[in-house]
Amino acid sequence: MSKRISVLAAAMCLSTGIALAAEPAQQTSPQYVLISFDGAHDNALWDRSLKLADETGSRFTYFLSCVYLLGPDQKGLYHPPGMKAGRSNVGFAASRGDAAARLANVWAAYQSGHEIASHGCGHFDGKDWTKADWKNEFDQFDDILANGWKLNGLDAPAGWVELARRGIRGFRAPYLSEGKALATTLAERGFAYNASAVTRGPQLPGHKGKLAEFGLPMIPEGPASKRIISMDYNLFVRHSGGKEKPEDSAAFAERTYEAFARTFEAEYAGERRPVQMGFHFVLMNGGAYWTALERFARTYCVKADVKCVSYSDWLAANPAEGSSVAAGG
Repeated sequence: MSKRISVLAAAMCLSTGIALAAEPAQQTSPQYVLISFDGAHDNALWDRSLKLADETGSRFTYFLSCVYLLGPDQKGLYHPPGMKAGRSNVGFAASRGDAAARLANVWAAYQSGHEIASHGCGHFDGKDWTKADWKNEFDQFDDILANGWKLNGLDAPAGWVELARRGIRGFRAPYLSEGKALATTLAERGFAYNASAVTRGPQLPGHKGKLAEFGLPMIPEGPASKRIISMDYNLFVRHSGGKEKPEDSAAFAERTYEAFARTFEAEYAGERRPVQMGFHFVLMNGGAYWTALERFARTYCVKADVKCVSYSDWLAANPAEGSSVAAGG
């Protein structure tokens, strides 16, 4: 059909009220969302997160702290760099039974396609740690994870040691605090990525050699749209000064959801860079931030062109993007 005839046909259809078939929509890449949990402590929240994942088809990254696999009578097995044995900024498992339940949740998550990654052990600020200090911390994480079942009087499932020794590919530093020695140590140990940075808005990961460097985005939030790190603890501090105000939980949940949704919608309609959100296994401000997370996942992770996946899954699905970022420095 000539251009002139096609224009006339269109005019006739419009004049007679007959709808023209729309042109096929241009294909775009999926919108990725990377949801992660630091510490991965409370077993009730393990259950809650796994149920949300099953409901929405999401796959999460759990940045595990290894002290949560040690009961109070075993805390001396952990020797933090430069400190006495048995110290931890986040405590230990409440009991061996509590640790055993956590081990079972870790394994169930891994078997279901979620990612188990490292948050170190004792949640110390390592900005001044040396390579030897980081090596010490990572060695202990590996050993405690590999021997977790045995330490709690249980037999490890087949494949557990493989996960502990070769399946931990990512790391997030406590307090998002990175020292000069961290990236070098992660690269030497064969980690695929570090998720400890902060960026202004969603961005593709940068690279240091083969190590991908992800950053939690600063996103607009609240009536003034002031930017804040896309993590529940930072929102908790902004909303209530870090003090519990459960009476305002609904308002905090609404603000948080709106911030997540606006960030998502901007990427979904634009460049479609991965949207990252970080959480803890703590129900701050009456669970406001988990309420917002669950609403977000049920709204967006179920969409056909949205993929809520782990960090490692994103890297596997986007090798070309990762290569172009690396080439660009």
